[in-house]
Amino acid sequence: MTTHGEFEIFLATSPGFEPVLCKEAEAHGFKDPKVITGGVTVRGGWPEVWRANLELRGVGRVLARIGEFRAMHLAQLDKRARRVVWGDVLRPDVPFRVQVSCKGSRIYHSGAAAQRIEKAIREELGAPLSADAEVIIKARIDDDLCTIAVDTSGESLHKRGHKEAVNKAPMRETLASLFLRQCRYDGTEPVVDPMCGSGTFIIEAAEIAAGLRPGRSRRFAFEQLATFDEAAWQRLRATTDVAKPAHRFFGSDLDAGAIRMSRANAERAGVSEMTEFQQLAITELTAPSGPPGLVIINPPYGDRLGDRDDLRPLYRSIGQTLLNRFAGWRVGLVTSEASLAKATGLPFAPPFGPVSHGGLRVSLFLAGPLK
Repeated sequence: MTTHGEFEIFLATSPGFEPVLCKEAEAHGFKDPKVITGGVTVRGGWPEVWRANLELRGVGRVLARIGEFRAMHLAQLDKRARRVVWGDVLRPDVPFRVQVSCKGSRIYHSGAAAQRIEKAIREELGAPLSADAEVIIKARIDDDLCTIAVDTSGESLHKRGHKEAVNKAPMRETLASLFLRQCRYDGTEPVVDPMCGSGTFIIEAAEIAAGLRPGRSRRFAFEQLATFDEAAWQRLRATTDVAKPAHRFFGSDLDAGAIRMSRANAERAGVSEMTEFQQLAITELTAPSGPPGLVIINPPYGDRLGDRDDLRPLYRSIGQTLLNRFAGWRVGLVTSEASLAKATGLPFAPPFGPVSHGGLRVSLFLAGPLK
């Protein structure tokens, strides 16, 4: 078991986004990033775990892999789980819980396997078991190999800690940031979202441009671990490189409630001075003055055939408005239906995706710069 020096750190993300997250990890200087199913692995120590939680926008949670052994049956799992030096990572006074998944292994009952690991930790370390503990040990038994990790994030990292108001079908902040990255957005151009909902795309774009770190307003499960160094963590949090962006970020929506939510969320995120939200129909949209940038849009999808037919006129008007008024701008459109993207008349390249969003498979259609 490795808890000192370097170990494997797993950065979980939505399926389909692994290569995009890998590029982000690389850009942030994480060591040896590799794409695997469901995420990216990097190597590092506990300071890299803290930094991944604090800095990476596209990661859903960060797992530190702390042990690995073969286990063919439950008695062997019990015995080998007791050899793990739990006190190197867990504190005896902090509640924990265990989650187990089994795949292609002789141990196939995940509940029974979880009970064995829980018992080993309770008896070897003395830590209390709790069904709602923030500290979660995740064990994966795959082809008789048991990999033990600790979830260092706690609540999913899309919960940035400064957004309270959401609309009916919110785009998760982690997904919004990955879509922006896939649009080649790097913080150096203006962004327009004409169907902004609760403001997620615009707030993420503004934060990226300002150099604000996504985890700055929240706490993490790693603060409850034996490996946590409060002084080192405060030093890491204090090293910030906040800039005043050269451009502004514009959200609009037909719904007055969405505009109120967006403004409140931008205020809480500390980006209200660089963002602007207006109640507008798509047909009223005009390009802001200044250089062109990115229009990103996440319109209604329509998950039934009749809905899709009803939405075609909306997609047509999106396309007409952008083609007539947004020359020089790039467009990123997120939808579950290629036929709706086609209805815009925009010159889209083959899409990126599909990826999972709210139980649907959606793709990102990119066009531009528009003529």
